[in-house]
Formats: sequence, C-alpha cells, structure tokens
Amino acid sequence: MKSGQIKLQKAMTLLPSNVEGRRYAEPLTHGTMRLGMYAPRKFDPQEPHAQDELYLVVHGRGTFVHGGERTPFGPGDALFVAAGIPHRFEDFSDDFATWVVFWGPAGGES
Repeated sequence: MKSGQIKLQKAMTLLPSNVEGRRYAEPLTHGTMRLGMYAPRKFDPQEPHAQDELYLVVHGRGTFVHGGERTPFGPGDALFVAAGIPHRFEDFSDDFATWVVFWGPAGGES
C-alpha cells in the first residue's frame, strides 16, 4: 500500500507464519518512509539499517540492545535507533510485535 490506513490486525495477518527469526511485513510506504510490522520468533537476526528507525511496541516484553546499552521494553514503548547502529531484541516474549518506521536518507539524518 502506498498510502492510507493500515490497522494492527491487518498488519499482523501479513506476517509470514511458521518462520523462526525475522518475521516482517511492510504494509505502508511513502517517499523514504516505510512502515513495517516486525514480530521475530525465538531470536532477532537484525543487522544495522541504512536509515533511521523508530519502533513502537504493540505486544510483548523483552530487552532492547542498542549501541552497547540494554533497555527493558513493553507495550506502548517507543525505541529510536540511528542509522548504522547495531541493535536487536533479546529475551522477548512469544507475543512480541512492534511497528517499525524507517525514514530519511541512507546514513540517517543529522
């Protein structure tokens, strides 16, 4: 979808099923902005991304590891990661799911 509205339940149905690790769907885009739904299972195999990103946690709890820091997270939390910073989710619950928004130029905004 290039514009409009996406509801949480619809985004969840777009995720691949029966997949360990990375489960991602990207239901909304506009220009450099991409809105994704991310719900890894068992482990989070992420690598640093070229764009800045914002996670908005909708379900689950765990620990967010970013730039050498460890931060507990839960529903309703917003987590920012600048482009190129190593990060991942650890020790997360089975129901973990988060919106993720990527935007801006490669290398991030200054």
